[in-house]
Amino acid sequence: MLSSSNTFRITELGCSIGPNTFSVMQHIVEALKEKYKNNIPEFQIFFNDHVTNDFNTLFRSLPIDRSYYAFGVPGSFHGRLFPSPSIHFAHCSSAMHWLSKIPKELLDKKSPSWNKGLIHYIGASNIEVMNAYVAQFEKDMEMFFNARAEEIVPGGMMVLISPQLSEHLLKFFGSSLVDLVNEGKFEESLVNSFNVPVYFPSIEDMTKVVEKNDCLA
Repeated sequence: MLSSSNTFRITELGCSIGPNTFSVMQHIVEALKEKYKNNIPEFQIFFNDHVTNDFNTLFRSLPIDRSYYAFGVPGSFHGRLFPSPSIHFAHCSSAMHWLSKIPKELLDKKSPSWNKGLIHYIGASNIEVMNAYVAQFEKDMEMFFNARAEEIVPGGMMVLISPQLSEHLLKFFGSSLVDLVNEGKFEESLVNSFNVPVYFPSIEDMTKVVEKNDCLA
């Protein structure tokens, strides 16, 4: 699985600014050192997140005693980020629930998916709202898997960790915005035009998108 240059390339997708990302990367590197203890490679780690991520803070916080070369890769992980094939290990923790965009149907007053008065599918009485989120999640995951299939070397590995549903937090946030509307501090139209672009997939959701994608066969 190693390249001819004896370099092992790892990417952390949705890295944010640390410090959790550094802890995870260190564990991965130490495990790989144990695996290749008779021929330890050089490690390159590519920290990825959106272009708006604070990469300055990220790199100022890099561990001094790290045993890898660090790089920043700005861009959405829903699309291509690396040459093919070049990545040996792709890791993504607590970021897969972020959608690439809000389903446009949620903002269309003429659509059955219009999410009036809510900021998420949680609490929506209309099943069409949930369906719009699910459809966007499936489209995003198809793009994600297609991109990684091009980038990961034969025999490479990908580990995805998805968070559980933050139902209470989103309900609290949504009700707080509605309270501000009732107090006259916000226009109702502002709340109606705002939806949180996250979908928390179940095991069944993930199984479905993985089995559906031929690139992972």
